[in-house]
Amino acid sequence: MEDISEVITRIIKKRKLGEDSKKIAKTAIKHPKVQAFLAQNKERLNKEIVQVSLPTIFNYVEQIESPNPVMEGYTPKLFLNGKVIDITYVPTEAKLNSEAKKRAENRIELIDLPAKLRHVELANVDATPERENALNEVAMFLAEFKKNKHIKGLYLTGDFGVGKTYILAGVANAIARQGSRVVFLHVPSFIASLGSHFQDNSLNDEIDRIASAPVLIFDDIGAETLSEWSRDDVLGVILQKRMDNVLPTFFSSNITMDGLNEHFAETRNSVDEVKARRLMERVRFLSKEVFVGGKNRRN
Repeated sequence: MEDISEVITRIIKKRKLGEDSKKIAKTAIKHPKVQAFLAQNKERLNKEIVQVSLPTIFNYVEQIESPNPVMEGYTPKLFLNGKVIDITYVPTEAKLNSEAKKRAENRIELIDLPAKLRHVELANVDATPERENALNEVAMFLAEFKKNKHIKGLYLTGDFGVGKTYILAGVANAIARQGSRVVFLHVPSFIASLGSHFQDNSLNDEIDRIASAPVLIFDDIGAETLSEWSRDDVLGVILQKRMDNVLPTFFSSNITMDGLNEHFAETRNSVDEVKARRLMERVRFLSKEVFVGGKNRRN
């Protein structure tokens, strides 16, 4: 280990400081973070350990006050390494938060929705009076979801552009932060693209994968054009499996649950109110209807 005077003299020359080594050493020892470390470890430290570790302490203070860009995202930390004080490097809080955010975003699978929805956080959602009830319901869901992964989701209904999808994007992010995978799909686009799975016979696997997702969000349900097949053998199968396993499911729609019942009854070639009611039983079992008001923010 280098002598403290050599270390300090070298840094004095590098930084062109007009101070002597003893004065700088005393300043380093008095640094609040050094004092905190010494206080926390006073039962294990003695004068000899501190004296021999002065170069390390000085380097530590230098790195605190003049961070090296190469070490961005990490901060030095003192620790007792046998009979000497040494330095380790730990991630900063900002880096930990950034990495947690990236991991959460990777747990969100978007199907036919813009990638920017991965970055929406509930803290950034305007808490207007018209959204208060919906945001309260969201908060209650998230609190309960921490304890129970098999609970009812929400059915957000309201006019165009009031922020239903945006709120659900924040919900997806919050759920992903808790460690759960979320599938977030745009229903009209998903239904329209079902034919693409016929070529490789992957449709059943895709339906099963979506039906089994720990959390599923149906965006803009009720705006799709349905056939009897897409209603009964796709949506019906997904909703049935989710109901059987009590998997949290969310919906956004411009129409109420009663309106969705009417939508499900009418397909391209027929009207079947019985099958529509059967499907709606699953929707009502899986979610609670919540109105979202406000102005159209797209205009």
